[in-house]
Amino acid sequence: MMAQDQHTAVAPGPAAGPARETGGEGDAGAAHEPPRAGGATARPRRPRGPLHRHRRWLVPLAAVLLLAQMAFAMVTAAARQTPTIDEPVYVGTAAVYLHQHSLAYNPEHPPLGKLLIAAGVAVADPRFDPSFHGDQGRLGRHLLYESGNDPWRLMLWARLPVVAVTLLFGLVVFAFAREPAGRLGALTALALYTFSPDLIAHGSLATLDVPAAGFVLTSAWLLWRARRRPRWYVPLAGAALGAALATKMNALPAVAVLLPLAVLSVWTGRRPRGRAARLRALAAGAGWAAVTAAVAVAVVWAAYLVVDPRLRWTPAQPVPAVHGLRGALVALMPFPEAYRDGMRVQFGFENYPWQGFLFGHVYTGARWYYLPAALLVKTPLGMLVLWGAGAAFLLAVRRLRPAAPYLLLPPAVLLAAAMHSSRDFGTRYALFLPMFLAVVAAAVPAALPAVRRTRWVLAVAAALVAFVAVSSLRTYPYYLPYSNEAFGGPARTHLWLHDSNVDWGQDLGRLAERLRTRYPRERVWLVYKGSGVPSYYGIRAADPRTVPPRRVRGLLVVSDSSVAKATGRLAALIASSRAVDEVGHSITIYRR
Repeated sequence: MMAQDQHTAVAPGPAAGPARETGGEGDAGAAHEPPRAGGATARPRRPRGPLHRHRRWLVPLAAVLLLAQMAFAMVTAAARQTPTIDEPVYVGTAAVYLHQHSLAYNPEHPPLGKLLIAAGVAVADPRFDPSFHGDQGRLGRHLLYESGNDPWRLMLWARLPVVAVTLLFGLVVFAFAREPAGRLGALTALALYTFSPDLIAHGSLATLDVPAAGFVLTSAWLLWRARRRPRWYVPLAGAALGAALATKMNALPAVAVLLPLAVLSVWTGRRPRGRAARLRALAAGAGWAAVTAAVAVAVVWAAYLVVDPRLRWTPAQPVPAVHGLRGALVALMPFPEAYRDGMRVQFGFENYPWQGFLFGHVYTGARWYYLPAALLVKTPLGMLVLWGAGAAFLLAVRRLRPAAPYLLLPPAVLLAAAMHSSRDFGTRYALFLPMFLAVVAAAVPAALPAVRRTRWVLAVAAALVAFVAVSSLRTYPYYLPYSNEAFGGPARTHLWLHDSNVDWGQDLGRLAERLRTRYPRERVWLVYKGSGVPSYYGIRAADPRTVPPRRVRGLLVVSDSSVAKATGRLAALIASSRAVDEVGHSITIYRR
C-alpha cells in the first residue's frame, strides 16, 4: 500500500499535548507501542547507543562544516582576485558615503548594499581625496590606485561583509528547508547552497547581487513563518523586502508576489469557514500586506537617510528623461527622489544596444532565452536534477505542497522579469535561483515516506549531492568561469559565454605573476577587459590595436570576453597568433 500524506491522529488523554508537525525524514519522537493481544505488554526497547545519543549534534556539525568550506572558498577568492568591473564603483561610492555623506554617485543602485561594503571600507580606513571630481568609474580607480592605498587590502576588507552575509543567507536556506522538509532536507538544501559555484563566486565580491537575492529569500521565509505568528513575522518580512529594494532595483518585481503571499499567510493561519469568516480573513490579510509594504518603504527611506540625513540630491552624471507608462510609474514610487532618478537611469540602460555572446555567437540586443541557457551551462548537473525533482515532489506530495507558493513563485516572477532585460551579462542577474531552488531540492529526501523504493531514491539523491560537491571543489579557486561537465568545465566556458560568466577582470594579478615567472623580459601586448590598472601590478604592455599588425611581436595577451567579441584588427591579430597559455580560465596568452 502507498503511504498516505497525513499525520497519524493521537487519541486525547490527560497528558496529551498538542500535535507537532514533523519533517519528512523522521524528526518525530518514538511513538508508544500498543499493548499486545491478551494484555501482554510490549518488549522493552533496547537502550540507545552512543551514536543515537550524539545524533542531535551531527546535523549542526555537518551544517558548520558545509558553511566552513564555503567560507574558505570565498575568503580565498576574495584575497586572490583583483577588482572586477563593477567593484571599484561600489567601493568608491562606499568611501564617499563614509567621508562626504553624499548620494551623488551610483544612483542606479540604492545605498544599502554599498553601506554593507562601507563597513569593510571603514575597517580598511583608506586615504580619501575629497578634492576628486570625475565620474563614478574614475572615482573607484582613483581611490584604489591613485591615492596611496593598497588595493589588495582595501578590496579584501570591502569584500568580507558580503562574504559574511552570504554565509548568513546559508542559515536562512537551512532554516527555511528544515520546517517543511526536516533535518535531512535542510542539510541537502545547505549542501547545494554552499557548493554552488555561482554563489561562491559572487559571494566573494564587493557587489550587490548576492545581498539583494538573499534578502528576497529571507522575506519569503519570514512570510512562510507568518502563517502562525503574523504579528511577529510580517513586519520582519517587510523589513527584509525593504532591504532587497534598498540594495538593487531589480528586486522590485518581488513586491508583486510577496505582498499576495502575506495575504496567503494570514488566510492559511486563520483557516476561515463561512463567508463572513473568509471576508474577515481576507481583510486581515490585506491589512498585513499593507504593513509589509509600509515597512519595506520605511527601510528604503532609512537606507538613504543613513547616508545623508538631509537627503541632498545632486547627481554627478545626467539623469535621462523617462516618458510614457514607465515615467508615470517612476513618478508614483513612494521613495526618495534619488531612488526615482536611479530608476530612470536603469530605464536608460535598458534602451542602450548592448552586445551579447551566447554559444559562440555575438549579437546586439537581448535574447529572451539567454538566462535559462546560461544557467544550463553554469549550474552543476546534479544540482539541475535535484532542482527539477524537488519541484516535482513539492507539488506532488500533499504535506509539502503548502510551501510551493513561497518557494516557486518568487523566483519565477524574478526570472521572468530578468529575462526581459536588455543586458545579457551573466547568471549573476538570477542568483535568487540557486538560493530558492536549494530549498526546493530539500523536498527530495522529505518526500521519501510518500514514494516507493525509498532507499534507492535516497541513494540517488546522495550521489547527486556528492556529484555537485565534487564538481564545485574541482573548480577551486576559479569559481567565476565555472561551467559544468557537459560543457567542458571552466577551461571551456569562454566558448559559450562571456562577461561576468567568465572574465570580469578578476585575474589581472594572476596574469602579472604568470608573466613575471614564465615570460620575463618578453614584449607584451595587452587587451584587458576590467577595472584594474595593469601597470600597478607590474605589467608593462601596450595596446596592439594602436600600431600596425607587423609591429605586434612577442606575447599577445587578451581577456577572453574580448576574444569572444573580437572584430577587425584584433580578430586578425588573434587569428594569426598561436595560443600558448591561459590564466584563470579568463585570459589567453598568444605568441606572435
